[in-house]
Amino acid sequence: MRESLFGALESADAIRGARVLDLYAGSGALGLEALSRGAASTDLVERGRQAAALIRRNAATVVKAGGASAARVHEVAVHTYLLRATGPFDLVFSDPPYDLDDEAMTADLVALAPLLSPDALVIVERARRSTPPDFAAAGLELFREKSYGDTALWWAEPAASDDDPGVDAQPATESQSR
Repeated sequence: MRESLFGALESADAIRGARVLDLYAGSGALGLEALSRGAASTDLVERGRQAAALIRRNAATVVKAGGASAARVHEVAVHTYLLRATGPFDLVFSDPPYDLDDEAMTADLVALAPLLSPDALVIVERARRSTPPDFAAAGLELFREKSYGDTALWWAEPAASDDDPGVDAQPATESQSR
């Protein structure tokens, strides 16, 4: 799944120079992968003390190996971070725990929206059986979804304003790409 995700991101030229935000970072794999592939910076948010320590070690390895310089680990709850963060971010990964309820997921998306650049991509990973994220509540527009076994990825971007001509309001199917 990760290789497919990053292949799609690279073909969309969404990584090089991007300011990346990795929410519910876990091991930091997604944010650090983006950094190793040319992102300008990566902010990794993980409230778990042991996981944050692991991310710091992994980030140091990535920075040392690739000359990347901007990996910041924030050991705090995601929603707390979003309420005080400054953007803009160009690429956001959100891989919340599968038991995070829909209301909390929506609250995170609403808090995230003002931190996004106009051309940002937001990718949410959840269990395939989960309700799709409520992107509309945050002013985001779903344009792609793809399942990998029991996992689903939803891709969204800031919704175009009503006065933006030529906007296609239909989300892409699994076989379509950006």
